[in-house]
Amino acid sequence: MHLLGHLIRFIVSALVLMFVSFIVPAFEVGGFWSAFFLALVIAVAAWVIEGIFGKRITPFGRGIVGFITSAVIIWLAQFIVSGVTTSIIGALLAALVIGIIDLFIPVKTPFEQGITGNEKR
Repeated sequence: MHLLGHLIRFIVSALVLMFVSFIVPAFEVGGFWSAFFLALVIAVAAWVIEGIFGKRITPFGRGIVGFITSAVIIWLAQFIVSGVTTSIIGALLAALVIGIIDLFIPVKTPFEQGITGNEKR
């Protein structure tokens, strides 16, 4: 993915985190830059966890393990990013809402899609 694609992904993630902090009472993000750095910390943590355990256990993986991992990463990230506060329940609710939002926002950009089954190189 190009640099612009990564930047757009982090901006969208920051906006999603700000929206989640608006609707989840025990999850607070201080502003856009706190949300942006929180998105960056979550992405780096997911990359490290995926490298160690594989795709099944990442926050982007499916199932209860991915959900719990996402909540733990959100809860731990509050100690790294200033302006972010959450409780364990808040992190669980935030992970739930983020998971629901991820159902509607595509994970891959059109640049990552590659070729479809009908096209051949």
